[in-house]
Amino acid sequence: MKVSLHEHILVAEAPDQDILGLDEALGRIEKVDPQRGRIVELRFFGGLSNDETAEALGVSAATVQRQWPGARAWLYHELSRQ
Repeated sequence: MKVSLHEHILVAEAPDQDILGLDEALGRIEKVDPQRGRIVELRFFGGLSNDETAEALGVSAATVQRQWPGARAWLYHELSRQ
């Protein structure tokens, strides 16, 4: 899986994060915004590019590009709280 240095830091800086906490955080974002939850899954965990994620979701690459930073920030915030 390809993960950028910035994305690696996102998880590495999360205090004592375990897989269960990560799964719970992802579940919370999916409840609030299912599309952003899928974007996190596909971009961060699946290693897909904006274009590949857009194709998988049936949306434009511009939509993914707009939503990915907010979704990533939300996930970071959730992980830091735990």
